[in-house]
Amino acid sequence: MNPEAIIECVPNFSEGIDADKVKKIVLSMKIDGVRLLDWSQDAAHNRSVVTIAGSPAAVVEAAVCSVGKAAELIDLTKQAGVHPRIGAADVVPFVPVSGISLAECAMLARQAGLQIWRRYGVPVYFYGAAATRPDRVELEDLRRGQFEGLRDAVIRDTARRPDVGGPELHATAGASAVGARSFLIAYNVYLEVVSEPRIEGPSDSRWLAPSIPDIAVARAIARDIRASNGGMYGVKAIGVIANGRTQVSMNITDFRRTPMSQVHAMVQTLARRHGVVAAEGELIGLIPEDAYEPDSSWVRQTAGFVAENKVLERKLNHPINWP
Repeated sequence: MNPEAIIECVPNFSEGIDADKVKKIVLSMKIDGVRLLDWSQDAAHNRSVVTIAGSPAAVVEAAVCSVGKAAELIDLTKQAGVHPRIGAADVVPFVPVSGISLAECAMLARQAGLQIWRRYGVPVYFYGAAATRPDRVELEDLRRGQFEGLRDAVIRDTARRPDVGGPELHATAGASAVGARSFLIAYNVYLEVVSEPRIEGPSDSRWLAPSIPDIAVARAIARDIRASNGGMYGVKAIGVIANGRTQVSMNITDFRRTPMSQVHAMVQTLARRHGVVAAEGELIGLIPEDAYEPDSSWVRQTAGFVAENKVLERKLNHPINWP
């Protein structure tokens, strides 16, 4: 393996409300050779996403440690989240950045999975390029039934049992999906209803207070846009209520074949068909330089977008401080 290789890891944790727990999980990844590039805490989805990068061995160790800390701090039997989840450390993907292949990242994922089980007793499912079976390539297949459903399924159905460990899930931390993949862009778009004027008297014209679209609208847009329903290639989408607003939550798994500008334009078109407006966008984590379209409408409509802070290759040169 190239001694100068750099990989990224973007672990997702099923905790977005307790800031102290999230900080402790992030700090568990503070290891020589690992740079902290981004982390976000999302109370609406009860989920936190961390982006680290560095040498393969160091990043694998940091990721394994984070799963152990999440298992220590998060009890899935006492919480729920809008976002589907099967584990305290729900998903741990390894991504090649430079000097390393996707196949090598898959090998690292397998190594990490073994360590997670041996050290912390958390069972592991391998997905993406690290999957051991074709029905486990996609995360949505692994997450079917979420923690509660999977906890029961592994007892009665051998086909649902983990790749490493088990067969039962960890009593409070569930299981972790550990894998390897190419760059994935997590992108959300909020929907709004256009306000209409209200006449209360001959000379009294006021605007109605803004209202949120029905969740059914977001789900309809998500259904039409996602690849599994014949929509856009490499797009996964669900409709949710987040921060008291209606949202289309998406993962773009192949931005080269389906650029972000096309995804944004399609959401706008579908929103208009349903009589609503595609409002501001939201990026969770970072994007690769090749996905950055500086003059595009999706960038202008993404809240708080600063290229130096949101583009991976630029962020590598000035990582953020550990909390």
